[in-house]
Amino acid sequence: MRLEDQSPPETQAARAAQAIAASYHSPAMVNHVTRSWLWAEAFATIEGRTEIDHELLFVSAMLHDIGLVPAFDNVNLSYEEAGGHVAVALTAGAGWSEGRRRRALEVIVRHNWPSVDPAMDVEGHLLESATALDIAGARADALPTVYVSAVLDAYPRLDLAVEFGEDVSAQAARKPHTSAHRLVTQGVLGKLAGHPFEQAGT
Repeated sequence: MRLEDQSPPETQAARAAQAIAASYHSPAMVNHVTRSWLWAEAFATIEGRTEIDHELLFVSAMLHDIGLVPAFDNVNLSYEEAGGHVAVALTAGAGWSEGRRRRALEVIVRHNWPSVDPAMDVEGHLLESATALDIAGARADALPTVYVSAVLDAYPRLDLAVEFGEDVSAQAARKPHTSAHRLVTQGVLGKLAGHPFEQAGT
């Protein structure tokens, strides 16, 4: 498992999703969504999951937090559902079928579930595992140390802990019926501050 061997899918949808993330997200959040994709692919490798829709996983990773951006924030929907609908619109323009567009929405919504059964949704499982690692430090020792260090060197965390914490707290306050409220009440701010990658100074 080497970072230099990984590259985004060379497709219209993947390029568009990456461009939207780069245009609307801060540097810290761009690095977060990129790491989330890399962690997801790494978990697929260590878990021996070969039947993966890599393009779907990449697009979903790039857009999973786009609903936090003011331009895509929704007055009522959770930020992950709002982001999922951005993915639906983007992939429609790229010619994806209705069913596959729906899968992008499902994967993005499920990344905020407490867990996702891989038998039901392997891409959702991988993205949930990846974001749980990057935000809460879950399974921080599961991936090879050399690989983790290479990813963090290439895509440092910057001020992710503060920025994501502020964004999700604002969502929780305005939309107490959504998963953002659950994340905050379950201590995501403390998990961000105490994240092993933050403590390592990366």
